[in-house]
This record gives sequence, C-alpha cells and structure tokens, in this order.
Amino acid sequence: MEPGSCGAGSAVKAVAAVLPAGGSGERLGGATPKQFCTVQGRPLVSHTVRAVERVSWISDIVVVVSPENIETMKSIIEKYGHKRVTIAKGGKTRHRSIFNGLKVFAENGFSNHLLQKPEVVIIHDAVRPFVEEDILLKVVMAAKEHGAAGAIRPLVSTVIASAADGCLDHSLERARYRASEMPQAFLFDIIYQAYQQCTDHDMDYGTECLHLALKYCKTNAKLVEGTDDLWKVTYKRDLYAAESIIKDNLSQQICIVTNVKEAVAQVGFLLHESLKSQIKVEAVSICLSKNDSNLQNFFSGQCYNFVCISDKKYATEEIQQLVDMIEKSNTPLLYPVVLILVYVNSPENTSFSIELEELTKMKKFARELKKKNILVYGLLIQYKTEAPPRGLSQFNLGYPRAVTTMAGEVRPQFLPYWSLTKQWCKETVTGGS
Repeated sequence: MEPGSCGAGSAVKAVAAVLPAGGSGERLGGATPKQFCTVQGRPLVSHTVRAVERVSWISDIVVVVSPENIETMKSIIEKYGHKRVTIAKGGKTRHRSIFNGLKVFAENGFSNHLLQKPEVVIIHDAVRPFVEEDILLKVVMAAKEHGAAGAIRPLVSTVIASAADGCLDHSLERARYRASEMPQAFLFDIIYQAYQQCTDHDMDYGTECLHLALKYCKTNAKLVEGTDDLWKVTYKRDLYAAESIIKDNLSQQICIVTNVKEAVAQVGFLLHESLKSQIKVEAVSICLSKNDSNLQNFFSGQCYNFVCISDKKYATEEIQQLVDMIEKSNTPLLYPVVLILVYVNSPENTSFSIELEELTKMKKFARELKKKNILVYGLLIQYKTEAPPRGLSQFNLGYPRAVTTMAGEVRPQFLPYWSLTKQWCKETVTGGS
C-alpha cells in the first residue's frame, strides 16, 4: 500500500529519505567505518539502501557521507545498481550531516541538481539495514497527521544517572520510558525550519531529531511502536548478528518462475498458495528470452532460491538464462543460490522416457554451476488432470507416477504431488535433509 492510497488524511504528494552515513565507527573499532563493512558480500550501507529503494513510493534517497568517503559511496551505487540515490557531503556531527542531506531538496550547491522537495521526509540511519515497508508507512502517515513521528521500542535495561563522585544519583522508572529508534518522518518544512533555527550547541551535541522539531517548531511527534529488528549496528558483534539475520531471511525467501503458458503459470500459482504460509514467496510469469525487469528486481533484492516450473523436460537453456541474470546482477555468491527445476509432464506428452545422454548433459551442467556456488536440483513430475486447466477450480492435480532427481534416481511416489513438492522445496530452501 502506498501513502497516497491510505485513508488517513489526504494523499502524501512525495516522500523522500535521508540516510546519514557519515559516522567514523569508533565504537566498532578497526579502520573501516561500520557503514562500509562487508556483510554477506556487500557493504552494510548497501543493504540499508536496498531496503529503502525497494519501497516504490519513496521518490528519492539521499545518502550523507563524509567527504573522504564520497568516491567509495559512488562506487557502491554503481556496483550494486542502486537507483534514485543522491550523495550529499556530511558535516562534522550527526545533525550537521542530516541538515546537509535536507539542503539537497532546498538549496542549490549541495548536489549536482536540486531534487524535488518532498512533502514528507524520512530520516533513517544507514546502519539499520532491517527496516521494512510497514514501519516506514506508519511513520510517514503519522508525520502527515502530526508533523513528526518516530519509531520507539521498550527499554531493555534500566537507565540510571550517576553523581559527580561516580555513585548512583537516581534511576528512571523503566516502564515510563521508551528507546527512540529509527525510522523517523517529518513534514519537510517542519524539520527543515527546525534545523535552520538550531543553535550551534544543539547541532554539535544533540542526537535526537524529534527533539529539534519539538523545541524549535512546537511539533509534538507521534510515537509509533516499532519492531525488534530496528536495532543499530554499533559494535563488531553486531556485524555477525546482522549477517546471521540476513542469511536466515534469505533462507525464508523463494521466487517461483514460470513461463507465460496458462497451465504452467497456474501450477506456479498453486505452489505459491501452498508455500506462502511457511516462507516468503514471490511469483513471476515471464518469457525468459527477454530481459524481464520484474525478475531483475528479485535479483537486486538478493533472492537466492528459485523454483523454475517448465513443460520442457530438460530446460537447460532456461536455467542458463537465469544464471546469466544472476551473474549480471552482481549478487554476491557467498551464500549458495538454489535453482529448482520442476518439469510438469501431462498425459498429453506421450514421451516419458529419460534419455541417458540428456540426463548426463544435465548432470554435467549442474556440476559446472556448483563450482560457482549455484546448486541446481531437478524434479520430473508425471501427473493426471481431471479436467483441462481452464480455471483454478477445474485444475486438480492427481498422483505422480515417478519423480526423477538430478542424481538420476527414478522412484515411485504415493504422496499427492503438492504435498511432495511443498515438503521437498521447503527442505531444499531451509537446508533440511
């Protein structure tokens, strides 16, 4: 759902995002700032930019980096194909960097061209890579209504204040307080005016954008309960945690690819319906001979698991086209890509023999791809239909006669086809046996 289609208030005309990424990473340790540390084959800032740019209703993304890292950020944008991204030069402090990012929309001289001023601007840390569209939408719509909004989370630890002698002075009642998180969103004119009036002291020592809106524009921010994945990568251990989460997310995503033939596309739809309650499933019907933009979006989103459904028994060319798209997408193959080729054979196809030459060729092809960390699996399904697949209500799959694996095994199966496929795909994607 887009902000303009929501029922709360009038439509938001334009939404942009500013991602401060100018920190030095002192608490992380090491020579590389944390936003440029590699996590699962790409810099952390690239993961965050990708999460934001996948939200179609965000028109522009401004990444604010320190002057010495501008060229590094340019190379990241080019290498990973980021779109709608503009780089701004950061300041000496967090607030000064954010202000510079906002100036890209309001003042000449802060980028190559002046971007269209948005109605609402999102501010989100470049080292918080797990932001989802749902929370972005919530803070944007709340900012539209209240002028400012920000995500919050319950405090994990009790906050205490120390006296001058280093002893306990007092503690806060944890239940009354919340941790301020990102993302935050503002009516652009409010946050920009707040920064224009901001004192040097607040610019140099402040860290909370919501406070600036309250102090200088009398705007009380709406607080929105956030999810537990909004945390910020701060220490070295957080990089390992982020990589673990990314790997887990990848294992729970699958893209079902079918050709444009009606019967094959319907099979893909039924598989989607069967798996969607257990894992994140995307389905796309395309002509693989064309450079399909929808499929390219899945690659840019780093999907690593694909089920390609075809009515061609040995669709080596289709798999090769998928492999070519993966390689062109600059997807880091540090994590195995799984391609599952499902051949759906109906009674109309009289030939069900498995030619040794074709099978040997396919196995050789799979071994070559394995060297690139791309794992190819094959299922050969023979099924019966009770009626022609004119509509889903008439499309009832029966029992397969046999299933052929890439290892060349042929064995009868007595499970319903979709039960078999559901179990097999899940085990393959999640690493089961």
